Amino acid sequence: EEEEAAERVLVSEKSWRPCPKSRRRLRGCLEFVQRQLFRVGEDWYFLFALGVLMAMISFMMDLIVYRLYEAHRWLYHEVGDYLVLKYLSWTMYPVALTAFSTGFSQSITPHSGGSGIPELKTILTGVMLEDYLAIKNFGAKVVGLTCTLASGSTVFLGKVGPFVHLSAMAAAYLGKMRTTVTKAYEDKFKQNEMLVAAQAVGVATVFGAPISGESAAAASPRRRATRWHQRASSHPGVLFSIEVMSSHFAVRDYWRGFFAATCGAFMFRLLAVFNSEQETIIALFRTNLKIDFPFDLPETFFFIALGVICGVISCAYLFCQRWLLGYVKENKFTAKLLATDKPVYTVLVVLLLASITFPPSLGQFMASRLSMKEYLISLFDNRTWGELARNASPAVLGEPQRLWQEWCHPAVPFFGTLVFFLLMKFWMLILATTLPLPAGYFMPVFVYGESAG
Repeated sequence: EEEEAAERVLVSEKSWRPCPKSRRRLRGCLEFVQRQLFRVGEDWYFLFALGVLMAMISFMMDLIVYRLYEAHRWLYHEVGDYLVLKYLSWTMYPVALTAFSTGFSQSITPHSGGSGIPELKTILTGVMLEDYLAIKNFGAKVVGLTCTLASGSTVFLGKVGPFVHLSAMAAAYLGKMRTTVTKAYEDKFKQNEMLVAAQAVGVATVFGAPISGESAAAASPRRRATRWHQRASSHPGVLFSIEVMSSHFAVRDYWRGFFAATCGAFMFRLLAVFNSEQETIIALFRTNLKIDFPFDLPETFFFIALGVICGVISCAYLFCQRWLLGYVKENKFTAKLLATDKPVYTVLVVLLLASITFPPSLGQFMASRLSMKEYLISLFDNRTWGELARNASPAVLGEPQRLWQEWCHPAVPFFGTLVFFLLMKFWMLILATTLPLPAGYFMPVFVYGESAG
């Protein structure tokens, strides 16, 4: 009776698995395909997946940020000419977004604040930071960074640093998937290779350029006659990863980073075409340069002077930022807020920044109605603004060819608004770097140097 019962159990276990021969053949085919695909190295497939995944996340984040920013712009114009309502709509919107960004990200994990680049450099030197590359940190940083960027140029913070951190977290997760699929032991060396490639992917999927971008597009008949060429701004992807690695960068990681960054950059610009934002794949930011006569010889003096000025400003920026960070930590009031009530500290700082950039007040002298992307587009415009202002008609905010008019003020020349922008944004950016929320600091510095140029 026991033998019959055992046979019945065996029959019942096999009864729900039909076609055993077909299943064995299918399993054999899948194993054969896996062996053939992984013959070239399974890392390349995960690098491709990393680039495509981060491109999709970057594009969706930009789309959500654009919608939120347009909602703020719509609200500001819909309240009419009531100055109090305009002030409240201008200040409370970024205050609410940044407060939520701080509270949400810090409640999940404190590692989601800031840029993330210094901690990533620490990990690449061999020190393992707890929960820094955890998947919960990924979600907290995505939501927090989206809210930070949606607050616009009021806070004057960027995306590059946190997105490199996001790319590193995605690479760490894909690395664990690779060890599961290949049934191999987790290798520290392999993980560092993925993290190095992730740095290049993070920059490439923000700017759409793996190393540096160049794109030609259709120009007006007058510009075609003078042989104007549209060139993209150079934003390093692979070179940025080399800079982060600083003392050690394996030669074999060049191709890995370039491949992953190219996949990410191509997918990022391809999504823009699918979303009808562009007719074809072109660079994200472009400048118009003459090929036959790019610049006058005396201009080289101003190029040298610009480099010296930017170097002096960068030294002053680092000195002032180090001093302010130390003061914020030593001051009893701010130290208590950062220790117990970080969203309250964010509300106070952002309220101050938003009040200063309020368009009817000081904001009218620094083109405060422009977003970070519109700052880049307007400052890349190398037409002579003084000549354009003579016959210019009132512009509608958002037209790419008329963004330069935001720098135009009846009582102040263009040079005055640019100088005022440089003076104000210097200390405002330093103050914004003390905020305990996900934010990048490369794009603001890029805009700052562009305005100086």
